[in-house]
Amino acid sequence: MLTGLGSSGQRLFSPSGNRRRRARDRDWILWGIPLAMIAVAGLLIASTQRQANYANWYQHWVTAGVGVGIALLLARMSMLRLKPLLVPIYGATVISLVAVRMIGTTALGAQRWISIGGVHVQPSEFAKLAAILLLAAVLDRHPVERPVDLLRPLAVISLPWLLVFIQPDLGTSLVFGALLLTMLYWSGMPFEWLVLLLSPLVTALLAGLFPWGLAAWIPLTLVIAYRSLPWKRVALALVSLVQGASALITPWLWQNGLQDYQRDRLVLFLDPTKDPLGGGYHLLQSTVGIGSGGLLGTGLLQGQLTKLRFIPEQHTDFIFSALGEETGFLGTVLVVVGFMLLMWRLLQVAGRARSDFESLVVIGVATMIMFQVVVNIFMTIGLGPVTGIPLPFLSYGRSAMVVNFIALGLCLSVARRSRRALIR
Repeated sequence: MLTGLGSSGQRLFSPSGNRRRRARDRDWILWGIPLAMIAVAGLLIASTQRQANYANWYQHWVTAGVGVGIALLLARMSMLRLKPLLVPIYGATVISLVAVRMIGTTALGAQRWISIGGVHVQPSEFAKLAAILLLAAVLDRHPVERPVDLLRPLAVISLPWLLVFIQPDLGTSLVFGALLLTMLYWSGMPFEWLVLLLSPLVTALLAGLFPWGLAAWIPLTLVIAYRSLPWKRVALALVSLVQGASALITPWLWQNGLQDYQRDRLVLFLDPTKDPLGGGYHLLQSTVGIGSGGLLGTGLLQGQLTKLRFIPEQHTDFIFSALGEETGFLGTVLVVVGFMLLMWRLLQVAGRARSDFESLVVIGVATMIMFQVVVNIFMTIGLGPVTGIPLPFLSYGRSAMVVNFIALGLCLSVARRSRRALIR
């Protein structure tokens, strides 16, 4: 073995030491789980296309290869270098969202894509990551210590949220709300303020489903506001105004703020048999496909419901149903456990980050991934409405895959910096 010694006898370099250091720099959970899921997903996507007159399943692996290259580059650099570029990145994504409204490509009733060199790019996917980065920088520099401090993070999230919502893309717009709430809480904002931020949504749901519940909910929000906010009388007046407006405007928003198919999706998951050949078809076929897999599944590329294409958009939003049919209950449990391990590791990285900015970015990435996982799986097993949210690393989608790997590379950079700091 070659080694180098200085005049004092101290080892200068060691190939075995370099290998150990490189192995230590690899994060087996952050790398291994996504890559394993991508490998399986390629086969599942191929299975969904067996009876189709096209085959692009291999592009899932090609896009993943590009994403891995980007992640490797980002993992080797300090994320702090990105800080001067955050506002231009955010501005570029907002401009791209505006461009979608003017020159975007329409498919399945929504205008969400821009065609660049024959490749469809979905700007809303990149907008999620841009919002995470700028929101982390804002909360790092201006933590929420007074109610007025909420204006900055609300402004950062509101613009891309609105542009995505009107595409219309209800599913992706929900991700922005989850990002805002989680990152605010991680930055140290009082939990009571988080409840008050969520309260208009709860009020709207109660007004539409259980109006009698408002008699207890609205007084509770007033108590929370009185105990946690300054300027007690002003706070009570504002909270009362917001709660009243949320309760009164909900019927109008239900009729005019949502498309017909969006209203169907939000209602039919409670009983998809009311429209088994229309709005409830996806949910019914998805649950049948997952249930038919049993304990061990039919085997990869062997699912009959998948082969006969009973489930529309199965290679994208409903890939979990193909997973359930072909790998069974065991396969779905392994995927869920894999995502839980990924979340646990991201929380570790966020907790050990060397700066608040890096910690907030990692927690934003964790929220983006796990929110999509929960909503997508709940959707495919019939516990939630169909919202059009892909399953990270498993659903086919170039823009989503690239964004997920960019986010992964940023988290790997934070993990690497924190390990180097511990070693020193």
